[in-house]
Amino acid sequence: QVQVVESGGGLVQPGGSLRLSCAASGRIFSIDALRWYRQAPGKQREFVAAITNGVITNYADFVKGRFTISRDNAKNTGYLQMNSLKPEDTAVYYCNTEARADRYSGSTNYWGQGTQVTVSS
Repeated sequence: QVQVVESGGGLVQPGGSLRLSCAASGRIFSIDALRWYRQAPGKQREFVAAITNGVITNYADFVKGRFTISRDNAKNTGYLQMNSLKPEDTAVYYCNTEARADRYSGSTNYWGQGTQVTVSS
């Protein structure tokens, strides 16, 4: 089993910055991908960013140029650096970690509980 815990959310003014962390622990041989999603009240959960094999990144159009996803492989921890935040970025941000228990197993997705990001003056 793998546990995923997000942290770093909070209240920030428009134009400000936050860095979210995603810490994975448990039986982990490798992390194949790490993804960030967000969900605002009354809206569907939407894709934000992903990093695959530790180096290949992908972003939703609405965050390109503002958000940066990264990983610290030694710590099994992912990050989402969020700059130039807008009120519409307000949501609960979730981390999804795709991990393997050993070299012979397929990967499994694990979700964290989410961290609240509020952008308001």
